[in-house]
Amino acid sequence: MIRRIAVVGASLAGVAAARALRQQSYDGSIIAIGAERHAPYDRPPLSKAFLTGACTEADLALADPDEALDVEWRLGTAAVRLDARNRSITLADGAEIPVDAVILATGARARRLPGTETVSGVHTLRTLDDAVALRRDLAAAERLVVIGAGFLGAEVASSARSLGLDVTVVEALPTPLAAPLGVEMGSVCAGLHADHGVRLLTGTGVARLVGSERVEAVELADGTRLPADVVVVGIGAQPNVEWLADSGLEIHGGVVTDAACATNLPAVVATGDCAASFSPYAGGIVRTEHWTHAHEQPATAVTTLLAGAAHPRRAHIAAPYFWSDQYGVRVQFAGHRADGDTVRLVEGDPAQRSFLAVYERDGRPVAVLGMNQAKLFTRWRRQLRAPDPVPVHTP
Repeated sequence: MIRRIAVVGASLAGVAAARALRQQSYDGSIIAIGAERHAPYDRPPLSKAFLTGACTEADLALADPDEALDVEWRLGTAAVRLDARNRSITLADGAEIPVDAVILATGARARRLPGTETVSGVHTLRTLDDAVALRRDLAAAERLVVIGAGFLGAEVASSARSLGLDVTVVEALPTPLAAPLGVEMGSVCAGLHADHGVRLLTGTGVARLVGSERVEAVELADGTRLPADVVVVGIGAQPNVEWLADSGLEIHGGVVTDAACATNLPAVVATGDCAASFSPYAGGIVRTEHWTHAHEQPATAVTTLLAGAAHPRRAHIAAPYFWSDQYGVRVQFAGHRADGDTVRLVEGDPAQRSFLAVYERDGRPVAVLGMNQAKLFTRWRRQLRAPDPVPVHTP
């Protein structure tokens, strides 16, 4: 019997897993382990409202004070080893926690530029502590350089511009966001920077950062130097799975799971940013780093865990969805785009920064992109369907 479950990871996916356990009538013990010292908090506002001072740390709280989850929180100490055979988890402080089952929700961490860890003024943005430090530096800065024009980099640039900073965004790829959105629509979203006086330099890499104790400039591969008081590195994230190296779990770009969050080990499931799960939409194993995924997928992981290996598994088949708020514009995307898909404008005008576009494959909608078209986007999002039948890939 499962009477003691460890949820490793105390961010959104971990909280959602604990909530799902109680909602699915689990009445045993839940131990939630988190490396950060903070109570669980919401991350999307960190690059937006929190960075600009429009919300406070208290506004980020994920826990509902009236919610009785009855969870034993072990915060501020990371898990360092999973002994699946003896069913125990070892923490960084040496404590060993015996468990019957494990839900892995350790998330991911920001990638850093090698050699910049000790240079003041260089930031990544993933945690609350990151955001506090960045907000403090931006308050005294005039010039910001953002390395990476993905959604996080664009949101930081937008926030900094609203604070009156001179902002430059550097992107190594010729077109920002080409991977998720395609070249045509990636170019449209990239145009938001120019609309608001932010310089966007594409197709060039960063050679080095100039400055010994504190950053002074960013030197590009072509020799160009960009003066900077603050630099934000937004070049993606990597899953927190190194501590599982000797656990027996299949690790490949994350903890590999089937579409129902089951791993190759019994009584161990994985969910959220740390999981590389089979996606019916992508037709393969992918790691998804979006808020909605981390909010919804844990319920599937819990169902799989509580049902046990003897019962048929139910795949998580919600269409991938993410949003981004930049320069007062809401960008929304759902589904999965692949090379070769065609994109069709359904409503509005990209030049006016208000439109809806549908991606099609063999005449069938597979993804939808909206810019300031919330109602129409929601209608089209509901029409997205996973391939039929939905396979449950076994890791």
